[in-house]
Amino acid sequence: MRLGALETKRLPAGAVLVVGAGLAGLYLALKLAPREVYILTSRRSSVGSASAWAQGGIAAALAPEDSAESHAKDTIAAGDGLVDPEIARILATEGPDRVRDLDALGVPFDRDENGELYLSLEAAHAMPRVARVKGDTAGAEIIKVMVKRAQEAEHITGLIGWRAESLLTDANGAVAGALARNDEGAMLGIEANITVMATGGVGGLFAVTTNPRTARGDALGMAAVIGAKMRDMEFVQFHPTAIDIGRDPAPLATEALRGEGAVLTNAKGIRFMPRYHEKGELAPRDDVARAIFAEIEAGRQPYLDCRKAIGAHFDTEFPTVFESCMGAGIDPRTQLIPIAPAVHYHMGGIATDSYGQSNLDSLLAIGECSAVGVHGANRLASNSLLEATVFGGRAADYIKGRDWPERRASTIRSQPWLSMGPEVSQSLRNAMTMNCGVRRSAKKLNSLIAHIDGLIEQVGRANPLIASRIIASAALAREESRGGHFRDDFPKTKAKAVSSYITYDMLD
Repeated sequence: MRLGALETKRLPAGAVLVVGAGLAGLYLALKLAPREVYILTSRRSSVGSASAWAQGGIAAALAPEDSAESHAKDTIAAGDGLVDPEIARILATEGPDRVRDLDALGVPFDRDENGELYLSLEAAHAMPRVARVKGDTAGAEIIKVMVKRAQEAEHITGLIGWRAESLLTDANGAVAGALARNDEGAMLGIEANITVMATGGVGGLFAVTTNPRTARGDALGMAAVIGAKMRDMEFVQFHPTAIDIGRDPAPLATEALRGEGAVLTNAKGIRFMPRYHEKGELAPRDDVARAIFAEIEAGRQPYLDCRKAIGAHFDTEFPTVFESCMGAGIDPRTQLIPIAPAVHYHMGGIATDSYGQSNLDSLLAIGECSAVGVHGANRLASNSLLEATVFGGRAADYIKGRDWPERRASTIRSQPWLSMGPEVSQSLRNAMTMNCGVRRSAKKLNSLIAHIDGLIEQVGRANPLIASRIIASAALAREESRGGHFRDDFPKTKAKAVSSYITYDMLD
């Protein structure tokens, strides 16, 4: 079949097209059995999934002394006024069963001497509730199991080697699949009655990030230009302790290290966090990131001191961090680890309800590219993998629980994919880090918007440019400091907390 002059593949009636192969997309796909699922993913997906890079673990109220109410309370507090309480309740209530699902699928969670899940403490949690795998390899081990299960599942077909670049729409504006391109530049239109975006975040839009460089907000750009409503796009979380050794992406020193007692110091080993926050190293991420940034601006290189808290056990307890440090000639058992804030997670995204449904018919979004209202202005540590499973599972139930009309593509938008070369990409990344980073201002953001508009004039409406433009515009419009969004010119937090909603046609 052909759509105009474009070769297309039409999925069977009732089949689901999932764009992305991180935890959210894979969990959804497995839960949709026996409904047919087609997963669109590049060959690099096994190493390009941010889920696979998650170190800390997955948070859930699994301990007898813990409760969903406590987990929800911590989630709401971290979100700085913008978390939907009902969504937080859903996450915390359904979370333990989703972790048990992963356990049943074969994820080798760490256990104590009694065979119970070992739960660690992370920042802003009231108690230890983070399930880990082999210390700091939770994401990689979970994805390894999920990929294996997906490969074994008869109802799942991998469309491997293709990268989505725009969404197809029908005559009524409903989503009818996606246009994809392979590494050789060949294009394929994939028509589907149900399309789910599960592509991850935006870290690759910034020069310093812990995310895969391919995480450039493509889903946001694709959805925005056809009218999807975007929520809280200005809220970008900067992980305070990326390892500052000049690598791109920057390796991550997991928050669990501070949960285990590691401290932040200057070159002389003197702590500085007590000067910035009463909770010290266990303050919310945005506070820690700004404190570290302030030290850097003052000319004082910050370090993470794990010598006493972790010491000789570092290589077995945190092998990923250990390997990154040793590869840079740093022995974290005896030496300080240089650190810097780096883009780690995007709280904003395609606005959805609790089942992943966007404002566009037949388009769902789950995981980091969505904004369901669970993270607010600042994500609570280790809630991201939990969100992927809880809301991925709810989206699967929603899809299975209703009839979906046939969607025939009538409109296709080309994407200036080849124009986003290394020079343009690096120009964008540098500008985003400089002007939309840990500390923002109207002057910086207006300069950034002008720069992005110039790049759009140069190369066209490439997805990363559209996503960046919306993030910058939302940041300029929020004239306050809240959560991960800090304005030097508006340092105070407004009394009333209101989520932001923006569509592409609202941009100047």
